[in-house]
Amino acid sequence: MKPKTILLVEDNPSDVGLTRRALEKSRIVNDLIVAEDGQEALEYLLGTDPQTGAYLNELPAFTLLDLKLPKMDGLQVLSQLRANDHTSRLPVIILTTSSQEDDIARSYDLGANSYIRKPVDFKQFVESVTHLGLYWLVMNEPAPPKKR
Repeated sequence: MKPKTILLVEDNPSDVGLTRRALEKSRIVNDLIVAEDGQEALEYLLGTDPQTGAYLNELPAFTLLDLKLPKMDGLQVLSQLRANDHTSRLPVIILTTSSQEDDIARSYDLGANSYIRKPVDFKQFVESVTHLGLYWLVMNEPAPPKKR
């Protein structure tokens, strides 16, 4: 069986590096795919072969989605993912610095599976990533794809 991948949608190189180090420290060895903006994330998740119409990439086990992104913000990405049958059941975890009640409410209204505020402390961040990995990669039973 092919290892499950994780999609990180994050434009800040420091946060990408921090997430990579936290995954390594948590002994999570799954491939991490990074999209630097919302548009790139949608292209990765929804891109199709022009000849066959087949999706170019397998869906990741889950997506870590920042809200503050260039080109298309995280809420717009989430809205488009939920509107598409292929990605409507994909676990999406909002991982952001925002603790604004409006961002939290809108994220859940649009179908986020979880909302996590990025801890400032690296040790807390590693702990959060460890729990995320254990739950979404090991314990969670993924939803089956929707039938066409």
